[in-house]
Formats: sequence, C-alpha cells, structure tokens
Amino acid sequence: MSSPKVLFGFHAVGVRMRTAPQSILELYVDASRKDARMRQFQQRAQEAGLRLVEADGLRLSRLAGSAGHQGVVARVEALPVAHSLDDLLDGVAGPPLLLVLDGVTDPHNLGACLRVADGAGCHAVIAPKDHAVGINATVAKVASGAAETVPYFMVTNLARTLGELKERNIWCLGLGDEAPQSLYQADLKTATALVLGAEGAGLRQLTRKTCDSLVSIPMAGAVESLNVSVASGICLYEAVRQRAG
Repeated sequence: MSSPKVLFGFHAVGVRMRTAPQSILELYVDASRKDARMRQFQQRAQEAGLRLVEADGLRLSRLAGSAGHQGVVARVEALPVAHSLDDLLDGVAGPPLLLVLDGVTDPHNLGACLRVADGAGCHAVIAPKDHAVGINATVAKVASGAAETVPYFMVTNLARTLGELKERNIWCLGLGDEAPQSLYQADLKTATALVLGAEGAGLRQLTRKTCDSLVSIPMAGAVESLNVSVASGICLYEAVRQRAG
C-alpha cells in the first residue's frame, strides 16, 4: 500500500473531501481562523464524518511543507490509479483530447496545467518521468482539486508514447513558436494530443521530430512566448470551441 501523502489548501482538500472522504486519515485546521470560509469548510468536514484536529500555523506549515496552506492540511491515503493510459484510451467515448507536457518541472506550472485540463474536459495529461515534476502537495494546491480528477501519466519514453498514440490515429500536434501554421488553422475536432514544452526551452528535439505537425499561437505584442499553463489553456479551449461547433 502507498504511504500517506499530504494535501493542503481549501480547494485541494475540499475536492478530496467530496470525492473520497474515507481516504482522509487526519484533517488539521488553523485554530485561529474563525471566518466564514473556515466555518463552512468545517461544517462540510463534519457532515462527511471527519474529525478535525486544531493546530497552530507553525505546525500546519511543517505538515504542509509550505506556508500557503490557508489553514487546512490533510494527511490522505494515495488513491489507486484506476487505469493505464491504454486502458483509459480504450474507454474514451468520442475523439480523445490529451495534453502532453515535455520538460515542465515547475510544480506551479503543472498544477495550473492540470486545472486547465480539468476545465476543458481533457482526458489525460502525459509527461516523461525524467525532465518533469510529479504530483506533490504544491501541485495539488495550485491545481485546486484537478490533481484528483485528471489522470496524470508519467512515461519512460515520451517519443515512444507519442508513436503509440499515432498508431491509435491520435494526431500529435506540437506547439512551436516558429511554426508557420497557426493553432487556429488546425483541425482539433479529431483525436488529438497537444504537445507543449516548458517556456524558454520549448519542445525537445526528438519530441518535436516525433510530432505529426507543429503550430504556433499568434503573438501580436513584444512578448515572444506564453507561460506553458496559459498556452495549454488556449490550445485546449480552442479544441473545446471547435468540437462544440
């Protein structure tokens, strides 16, 4: 069995409380917070049958490994991964929409990407085991619950995984600043994997070569590129727009 992990912040803990309250082992709250948000949170916790442990800010910071806990920290059992990527894709109804992140190592960026992926109905986020950040407490906090809802697969060989997606007739569309074709010219209504690199470095050379094609996001100002989570949001919601039409 996996060892317990820590979630912190109202959103991350609140989603776990709604979706799998039985997995919460200990729930700590800041004894000094008496505001409406904390009262509502405590009421929901009690309705879920959870026992609250009052703690001071210093203890909460030590438990969370961060001062950004908002007065809420939970020790939870790790939820089992229900599917492999193949199993997940076998169960998708309609054309899959995937987000592939190559070289995203900042937990705040990954958390924001997961949050956008959840909002857009993305079926999974894929990243390499090397040159990537895993799901940790900071990622879960920034993701505002999406780390609990969006499948996140870390693969040994990203280029090989892209090749396997292509064998499933999933179009692998990379984002590159220099690509002549605009994102808005691409057909995202079919099965699509949007492949984005970290800001600055962009896609690694082998990842770039493995993509079926490259597109760019038009930039009208002086800034040359966007944060990867912002770019993910633009790409995913363009797919949502096209599929809705």
